[in-house]
Amino acid sequence: MQTVLGIESSCDETGVALVRFGNQGVPELLAHALYSQIEMHQAYGGVVPELASRDHIRRVLPLTEQVLAESSRDLADVDVVAFTRGPGLAGALLVGAGVACALGAALGKPVLGVHHLEGHLLSPFLSADPPQFPFVALLVSGGHTQLMRVDGVGRYQILGESIDDAAGEAFDKSAKMLGLPYPGGAALGQLAQSGDPAAYKLPRPLLHSGDLDFSFAGLKTAVLVQSKKCAAAQGCAVHDLPQATLADLAASTQTAIVEVLVKKSLAALKLTGLNRLVVAGGVGANRELRRQLNDACASLGVRVHYPELHLCTDNGAMIAMAAAMRLQAGIQSASADYSFEVKPRWPLDAICASGTMLNPG
Repeated sequence: MQTVLGIESSCDETGVALVRFGNQGVPELLAHALYSQIEMHQAYGGVVPELASRDHIRRVLPLTEQVLAESSRDLADVDVVAFTRGPGLAGALLVGAGVACALGAALGKPVLGVHHLEGHLLSPFLSADPPQFPFVALLVSGGHTQLMRVDGVGRYQILGESIDDAAGEAFDKSAKMLGLPYPGGAALGQLAQSGDPAAYKLPRPLLHSGDLDFSFAGLKTAVLVQSKKCAAAQGCAVHDLPQATLADLAASTQTAIVEVLVKKSLAALKLTGLNRLVVAGGVGANRELRRQLNDACASLGVRVHYPELHLCTDNGAMIAMAAAMRLQAGIQSASADYSFEVKPRWPLDAICASGTMLNPG
């Protein structure tokens, strides 16, 4: 039985969690706590890296104390301290890495650096309906949109990925153009529920490209052009458009993004011959994406798995989980070397078990 303390600090959420693997290899989330910096960054319309780093410093130890109290554990019960090594904001990553390594050194416990995207990828294993290997994964997190074949922990084959703006960026940047509050993706999804998804014809980039890559920069530009046309026709600024018009723009934008994600995911399933799909990352919480994927996969006899909604955003549970699964699979070991470096840019395929960049942390 092994208990892992996970610390996530890659961007604008501070997350801490305790995950335990029992003798049967079944993961159990003992407790987790999360602090979001959304309110602080709203005044700036986006994340300010220096402010994010300073806030992580203020939050990480109180959150750790909260998790220990809620789980009725203390630091002596922790076997491994895991932290997000990358990718992410360098200053923010250094906070989590520094705290984790200091805790490990003080406790005499090993530490392990975790890939942020692998945390998202494996987070559905903490859900009430965990997947089984192998599966196709649609990873839609922030600046990353990737389709991959997953045969096991650390056994990832990237089938396609974003070549410019990712789906999350398309949501957030389009929302900002429409004057919606930060974080824009969630606000756009909410507004889209009252809009007409066919109101405006927007492009579906690379939909018929014949490969599984993504490109949403052109869609973002099309949203900008269309919103300005609407504003010119009504003699106002984009931010002052009637709510109904903004809702139609939001719905049309969301529909374009979701159609590409769904059709590419189905193409990946066909290519691999697999009948199980995992959707992970913040965009995976989008209601319309879930609805269309559920409907499409049900008609094909494909099982779809998601993280629990509260674990779609960045969180410590996914970091603890990824560390525990790597340790259990025997493809990585925790280290008693408490020096550390972070990797703001870190390709996911660099951590594959068959790759050349496997690093203990």
